Amino acid sequence: MSGRARLALCAAVATLCAAGALLPLVEPIDWLIQAAFLLAVVTGAGAAARRAPLAGPLVIGVQALVAVLLMTLFFAPGEAILGLLPGPDAFAEFGRLLHAGLRDVGRYAIPAPVTPGIRLLLIAGVLLIGLLVDALAVTYRSAAPAGLPLLALYSVAAGLSQGGAGRLRFLIAAAGYLLLLLAEGRDRLSQWGRVFGGPGRPDRARGFALSGPTPAPVRTGRRIGALVLGIAVVVPALLPSLGGGLFGSSASGGGPGSGGGTISAVNPLVSLQDSLNQPEDKEVLNYRTTASDSRDMYLRIVALDQFDGTTWKPSERTVTDVPEQLPRPPGLSPSVELNHVNTSISTAEWYAQNWLPLPYPASKVDISGRWRFEPQGRTLVGDRGQNTHGLQYQVESLQVRPTSRQLATAPAPPAKLLREYTKVPGSLPPVVRNTARRVTHGAPTAYAKAVKLQDWFALNGGFTYNTEVRAGSGSEAIARFLRQKEGFCVHFSFSMAAMARTLGIPARVAVGFTPGTKQPDGTTSVGLKDAHAWPELYFQGVGWTRFEPTPSRGSIPDYAYPDTSAPAESGNPAPEPSRPDAPSDGGPSADPSCGPDEQRQGSGSACVTLPAESGARPSDGGTSPWAIAGIVSAALLVLVLPALPLLWRLRIRSRRLAATGADEDPTAGTLAAWRELLDTAWDFGILPDESLTPRKAAARIISIGELQPESAAAAHRVAAAVEQVLYAPQPQPVSGLAADVQQVRAGLQAGAPRALRLRARLAPRSAARLVRAWSARWAAFLLRCRTSRLVALMRRTVTVLRPRRRRA
Repeated sequence: MSGRARLALCAAVATLCAAGALLPLVEPIDWLIQAAFLLAVVTGAGAAARRAPLAGPLVIGVQALVAVLLMTLFFAPGEAILGLLPGPDAFAEFGRLLHAGLRDVGRYAIPAPVTPGIRLLLIAGVLLIGLLVDALAVTYRSAAPAGLPLLALYSVAAGLSQGGAGRLRFLIAAAGYLLLLLAEGRDRLSQWGRVFGGPGRPDRARGFALSGPTPAPVRTGRRIGALVLGIAVVVPALLPSLGGGLFGSSASGGGPGSGGGTISAVNPLVSLQDSLNQPEDKEVLNYRTTASDSRDMYLRIVALDQFDGTTWKPSERTVTDVPEQLPRPPGLSPSVELNHVNTSISTAEWYAQNWLPLPYPASKVDISGRWRFEPQGRTLVGDRGQNTHGLQYQVESLQVRPTSRQLATAPAPPAKLLREYTKVPGSLPPVVRNTARRVTHGAPTAYAKAVKLQDWFALNGGFTYNTEVRAGSGSEAIARFLRQKEGFCVHFSFSMAAMARTLGIPARVAVGFTPGTKQPDGTTSVGLKDAHAWPELYFQGVGWTRFEPTPSRGSIPDYAYPDTSAPAESGNPAPEPSRPDAPSDGGPSADPSCGPDEQRQGSGSACVTLPAESGARPSDGGTSPWAIAGIVSAALLVLVLPALPLLWRLRIRSRRLAATGADEDPTAGTLAAWRELLDTAWDFGILPDESLTPRKAAARIISIGELQPESAAAAHRVAAAVEQVLYAPQPQPVSGLAADVQQVRAGLQAGAPRALRLRARLAPRSAARLVRAWSARWAAFLLRCRTSRLVALMRRTVTVLRPRRRRA
């Protein structure tokens, strides 16, 4: 390889090393592979032009032309002449992509999705820097100044990144530049082109100075070093950083100026995840409300209704002035029960973003400042720098309380809304659609399918809540989440919304805060860890309806439980059981498939042959005893299986409460009472949170369950007993825990609606522990079987390979 070819290769490598600092800004990173390929082609074109040979400016022109042709081929082939030569339409497409990319840079938090516009900016930037580095280092043989465009590329990445580009990426970029310098030095040495200056020790035999000071190169190096350091300090300070997302600045923010700038749209993944993983649960806002039940007081910020396969994002819609009275929510029927709620909200001084948290649906907002109203998402967005920093505002809102029957009998939504909110990208993996169909198999209505999806995610699908899982909302991220079954609210809400769309149910994702924690002064505090995302599904007559698929977060709304007390809907394809079992008058109405010696075993069942009364009937014409035993067993299973969760729950409760009175092991009895308290709350919709201390867990149960003082005091006593046996040097037995648990259960039952009480009794959620236990036992059994087979196989292998002893 010639010296110039080696230098060109090192210039391309140095450019890619500096471009590696851009990797944390976007996701996924496949754009870098495409940029490396295009850069290799441009570098090869330059090497070929130099071998021609062509003058330096002509070499640069050839490389620029090749770069333009490649960009046209990759980004605007449909508008180009013959798919390669750029024309007016191709340049117009480049302008559109450039505008979209600049808009997306300010739109998304880090890591931003690689939209077509952002991809164009990244690849074009890398090609431009690569062309400059190649021209300086190879064409004009001056590698030291080539560090300036490399530094510019690195500085852009460092300025846009939250907390800089990282030490490792800086070392990689610096190593690429040093490699370029070494390649240039080797090329100069091979050409005997070193410059010696100043007085040195003469070599009379050779006629030139062997050594001596080199002031000119040293001064040049110092100047370049000073300029590089200056740019490294100044450029990151001048570049604007991407916003921290919906939930405020990533800085700690102690004062009004710490929030930084705001953003006009958002990718909530990382900002939401960062909020949930903060070590300190800083208060975002505080509110006082007239709502009797605060479990539905979700504070909604923005609705993400566009899914393009890369991410969920809000659509670009027209905003208007905030009206005196907000329009009625779309699709809401007068027959649905409504509660009017007044809420007074105060935001923290450090909290600054330009969407206003509101209970949904708001009907009137009394607020000062420059705010605009977006009708489709029913959100308020700040105008000309307006944000939520230190605000106080009043909101009148509606608490929509549909019944499960109203949702189950909802008519089809309007065709326009159905088309818009059921779009899924072509890149959506088939596993998403297939899983949705499998989970909802047998569900007759859209409402029944929605409830099945919610319960599969939240209860019986085997999913685990984990805020440390890598965020992602694209098609592959959803497929990965369904496979690994581990994530946080973003994964659950985005996946359920995508699956609902594949089933023809209009869906979108709302981002905001859960209701928060009640305070002694009657207000409710909402912190960073209350940041949340949840799916909203549309039902005609009710409107956009919240569901809660995320386990251990928020609360499942009452209407998401099937109303078992309601009669069967007319749309349910099972009207036959409502008919009388007795046959009607007249022979023609009898089922012709049943003969004179047969009768029907209940409505809708198969005919069963009666025993013959005489020997005229063939002996093989009757039902065998095994068939009768099978029918009886199936009937027993049908009756017993639905009662298994109830029977298991009663048995577990009696064993735990009996253990509280055992004198031989007071610690086990106290912990059994605590587990029973948590499972009782779980049965009533309060999912256990293993990260909370007993005291905080009891406070959470009291707050969500809205317990009366007597039941609240009982919960506090159980929590205090648990802390005493866990942390006291010498735990003492505590009496009355069984009665306290029963008192808490009675309080939860008194404050729960009828549907929730029925579900807690007949289908307790804590029965999921039984499924998990059996799953763990089955997995352990399979592992033992595999281990035993492996050991047997190894023994047989050793036996076969063991050398036979030689005979004496």
